[in-house]
Amino acid sequence: MKSLKLNKRHRLFHLLLPMVLCIYFNSSVSFGQDQQSKFDQDIINLLVSKTTRYTSIDSIFKRYSNDSIKTKILIEKANSINYPEAESYALNALGVIYRNVSYYEQSIEAHKKAKTLADVAENTELKVISLNNIGVAYRRMDLVKPALDFHTKALDISRSIENPSPTLSYNIAVSQNSIGNIYLILEQYDLALKQFEKSLEIEKKAGNRLGLAINYQNIGYAYEAEGELENALRNYKLSLEFNEQINSNLGRVICYNSIGQVYIKQRKYLDAKVIIERALEKAITINDQFYIAASYINLGWVQKELGDLSASESNLKKGLQVAKTYNLNLSIVEADKHLSELYNMTKEYQLALDHYKESVEVEKTINNDRNLRYVNDVIIQYENEAKNKEIKALADENLIVRSKLERNKKIFWYSMLALGVIVGLLVSLYRHRQLQQEKQILTLEQDMLRSQMNPHFIFNSLNSIKLYIINNEKENAVYYLNKFSKLIRKILVASSEKEISLEDELDTMQLYMNIENIRFSNEIDFQIKIDDNINIANVKVPSLVLQPFLENALWHGLSSKADDKKITLHVYRIEEDYVSISITDNGIGRIEAEKINRDKLLKRKSVGIAITKARLANFSKGYTNDYRIAIEDLYDSNQNPIGTKVIVDIPTRSSVLRTA
Repeated sequence: MKSLKLNKRHRLFHLLLPMVLCIYFNSSVSFGQDQQSKFDQDIINLLVSKTTRYTSIDSIFKRYSNDSIKTKILIEKANSINYPEAESYALNALGVIYRNVSYYEQSIEAHKKAKTLADVAENTELKVISLNNIGVAYRRMDLVKPALDFHTKALDISRSIENPSPTLSYNIAVSQNSIGNIYLILEQYDLALKQFEKSLEIEKKAGNRLGLAINYQNIGYAYEAEGELENALRNYKLSLEFNEQINSNLGRVICYNSIGQVYIKQRKYLDAKVIIERALEKAITINDQFYIAASYINLGWVQKELGDLSASESNLKKGLQVAKTYNLNLSIVEADKHLSELYNMTKEYQLALDHYKESVEVEKTINNDRNLRYVNDVIIQYENEAKNKEIKALADENLIVRSKLERNKKIFWYSMLALGVIVGLLVSLYRHRQLQQEKQILTLEQDMLRSQMNPHFIFNSLNSIKLYIINNEKENAVYYLNKFSKLIRKILVASSEKEISLEDELDTMQLYMNIENIRFSNEIDFQIKIDDNINIANVKVPSLVLQPFLENALWHGLSSKADDKKITLHVYRIEEDYVSISITDNGIGRIEAEKINRDKLLKRKSVGIAITKARLANFSKGYTNDYRIAIEDLYDSNQNPIGTKVIVDIPTRSSVLRTA
């Protein structure tokens, strides 16, 4: 039935074509030579020039390559003057148009005609483009073996050229990308990723945003298949960004469906439903039956998960009908599996069994086409050929080197001696650099200890305790002397360690604030809040890293405030790879504090923050992520300063460690 409809369309088109051309050229004549349409002029320029270069033809006709009528006009005109390069180009463009509306048989027929004309013209670029296009059409039909045949032929021809043109380099990337897609079908995900990475490297060098969009999408497929959903989602979103840049509706449909599938697997069903509905809307607009089927099936899937079984059944059946109409076997399998699950949920067990059996039968036919051994043998053959060429080149080079070594032994040994000296110097420089880094770390730790144990702090603390003794407040004196001794011991112990647990750090900061609070007559309300989802015993931080921030809050924020002095230290997590620590005071704010500091004869200059940043930078070298420090000035509704908030984001062990 489908074939009959298509034949009717073709007969109708061929009946109307002479009328269209007649009207078209009569219209051109009536307006005169100077008023011909841009298309008329471009066709004339192309046919007169008869350029054989693919890029030259593409630069003239590319803007019309999505218009089937204009493309067929070029085919007819090029054929009439025996211009095979232009005719081959136009046939490939027509084949892509057919492919995008899922007329795969017509697409393959057009590309094969284009390949024959490229052979006649002996045009390598057009040959390779035609072969790759045939392979893509077969792959869209889930016919793996012929798809692989044509892609490997294209790859073979491209690799045979010593200095390939940008067009051939791009088609090498297309071949590798398509072979990677075949590996995806074969569930060989690691091998697929290798092909996509090779293709991606070529596309990055060429700055081809369409190629980048396609490769990031395919890398996402591989990660999703391996269960790495976050990596998959990241690559899908990168692909979507490039598709947005090139304004590709087809690319948007592909990305929306892929992102929707990940959301379903992450149980974000409402998010998935919204984005899949967008995919279906755009798929219908561009009339791509392959992605119309996929969108209906994905929409039915998410509706099934949401419990909307009636809507789910309707959409899954629509997707199945489209898939069967256009022989989309993988989509048939997906639709049948979901329908089987749905009917099992509604206790319609016979229907569930029927759809399950159909999915198994169709999947068997796909598996027969996959022929993993054949695929591996063909691809390995091409990899081996490339390696054999490298081995042969190395063997030839080795013969030359041997002959030179026989004649120039002295030069060889002098070279080895020089190399030994250079290696010795490099080792010496490397060791010197290591010692410099160790010295820098030691200096930072010493500076840190000095900043915590400065004589001013020790003198004031002991002086405050002395006042308790003078005032005969023995209990307070003993209490704070005990706190002071514990603080000094913790500082001395921590100074010998590069990192400590956050639990120990908070204990030390509590002691520090208890001692400092003596000098503020215990007016400061200091609180530590820790979210329940954080195990502070397992979080590592540089020792004594929070003290400079508390000191700033005390002496710059609260020292000039009369009453109601508060400092809150809050430990929480917003991002998986960070633990965030905020220190909030309700002091006078940074601007007012700076004014007061300028008016003082003895200015309090803090170097602790600079040392802390250097220590955090050194600490972060062991993690994927770097530390972050943000300072916020807090204001009330009348824009009056009401304090300062410092946020320190410290990388945690949940992030991946950097390798040396």
